[in-house]
Amino acid sequence: MVRSLSDLIALVTIILWPLIPLFWIPVHCLPRFFEQIGFFTYVLPVLLWPPVAYLIYSARDVLLRYTVDVPQAMNVTGWILLIAGIMLQLWTILLLTLPGIMGMPQVTRSVPGKMATTGPFSVIRHPTYLSHTLMFLGVFLVSGITAAGIIALLDMIVVNLFIIPLEERELLTRFGEAYEQYREQVPSRMLPWTKVICGKSGMFHFDAEDKSSPYSDEQLVEE
Repeated sequence: MVRSLSDLIALVTIILWPLIPLFWIPVHCLPRFFEQIGFFTYVLPVLLWPPVAYLIYSARDVLLRYTVDVPQAMNVTGWILLIAGIMLQLWTILLLTLPGIMGMPQVTRSVPGKMATTGPFSVIRHPTYLSHTLMFLGVFLVSGITAAGIIALLDMIVVNLFIIPLEERELLTRFGEAYEQYREQVPSRMLPWTKVICGKSGMFHFDAEDKSSPYSDEQLVEE
């Protein structure tokens, strides 16, 4: 049962989150196929997401029942993170434009994609995904709902282990040397001034990066 505004925000977040993997993982796994079918790509989330959303909504009482006690200070921090995530998301939309944020350059050649390296893109390569993390973590701290915390953690795992590697492979194919240079100039994926290194063991390590050397003033309408 939804008892408060924070419960409602948490429930909406949990319901909407599956749209991210349901759309982006298939699109990045099979870019040539979805480029051929073009705008019909958007039929995929329309078909797959409603049943998932219905199941989540049907289980809302269970999902909202389990909570953790969040200190007042952390609750305030949650609101700050939530607002910061929303602002960052709006900023990236302004830079990428709505077609870019929706992935249209990836599914149809009629919408061209260009490199964007200004604003948050001069510090991290995937500010849109960072905005998601900030919002999901903020929702958890605001509501204290365990399911929202699981979504925040699951989003970080899915995005970093699956979506970003697949996306960057596709971007390298599309933009070639220009994107490789951009990755060298901006080694941080989501956390400012850190880079992810895959060592011999295959494990990921985070190293501090120099805060200098932002990229040039080109634009990439692609996230």
